[in-house]
Amino acid sequence: MDDSLNYSDQPLVLVVDDVPENLELMSELLLDSYRVKVASSGLNALRIAASDTPPDLILLDITMPGMDGYEVCRALKSNPQTAGIPVIFLTAKSELADEQLGFDLGAVDYITKPISPPIVLARVQSHLQLKVSADFLRDKNEYLELEVRRRTREIEKHQEVAIEAMASLAAMRDNPCSLHLARIKAYVVALTTALARQQPGLAAELNEERIAQLGRSALLHGIGKLVLPDRILLSPTELKGHDLELMRGHAKAGYMALEAAEQKLDGSYSFLSDAKDIVYSQHENWDGTGYPQGLRGEKIPLSARLMAVAGRYEQLTSHHAYRQPLSHDDAMARINAASGTLFDPSVVLALIEVADDFAAIALSLEEDADALNFELERLNDSMGESIELSLPADPH
Repeated sequence: MDDSLNYSDQPLVLVVDDVPENLELMSELLLDSYRVKVASSGLNALRIAASDTPPDLILLDITMPGMDGYEVCRALKSNPQTAGIPVIFLTAKSELADEQLGFDLGAVDYITKPISPPIVLARVQSHLQLKVSADFLRDKNEYLELEVRRRTREIEKHQEVAIEAMASLAAMRDNPCSLHLARIKAYVVALTTALARQQPGLAAELNEERIAQLGRSALLHGIGKLVLPDRILLSPTELKGHDLELMRGHAKAGYMALEAAEQKLDGSYSFLSDAKDIVYSQHENWDGTGYPQGLRGEKIPLSARLMAVAGRYEQLTSHHAYRQPLSHDDAMARINAASGTLFDPSVVLALIEVADDFAAIALSLEEDADALNFELERLNDSMGESIELSLPADPH
């Protein structure tokens, strides 16, 4: 026997009992204050509870053929869709052990037959009120969680826009037609993901969110180039003397620009922290022979060690106005040969794992004719350039 007696928008109570007389009795008792649905078996009760119009409370008999009330309660509480529906056992089983089992299974109350109508009505009303309060708190918590996630995404979006704006400015100084930044970001993400797989101790630090942040931060790796004249940026020969000093100074200039921006942010953490480390330390060598600080080994920030390998691959395999790119295999061989001297060996091992990915990225984001022509024009223009720019003081 299954039936539905619906009125207005009052709370809906589901009565579950295999005895028709009991269903009729409880319906008559409840109908003045509540909408009522009835189910004559445990399976029908579960179906109604999981429907699009679930009950607000369930009055559940224990002794039923097939699936008894205990099994029904256990199934309700194991299903996330129905776990929050309060269950009151309404039964002739009056032993203390029976009552304890009912509460252990998640029931909110236990009423023995023969029933007292005022007691049943009072307990139904009490537990429905408690459910309203619980639903309100749950909905409020869900709203707050959604709002926190929304605001977090909004902040992250603003951070991304700020980074991309600064990176675009640097690209305008370098080659606005180039896909260099897109390749760098993809390389760093692939490389960091591989390192996290290979180094379980870094898995917590290099989670999905941090990997994405490192990819974004890498976009700013060349921001210090804004202080360099084209004749240095595009020089086809080895730089020496004052020109070498000027070129190496770009790391300090970029670092100080980002640090000045970071100081305007509240709190000790900044979304620019990784970018700052990359800009300042990407030219440090694993053996301590790099610049500007001569850092060695793991004293070099991890973000900078990742950028050093990704940047070297990009430098060797991308087109330049004054030389042809190396093949993927030749670039890999050169980087592998510098493992332990220029580069962190663990990062080089990560590169080897994703070598095919790097080759695919380079191919899919290959420069077009406009980018190559732009660089040739800049190279020609730079031959007569005589601009000299002053560098900021050493920040350390």
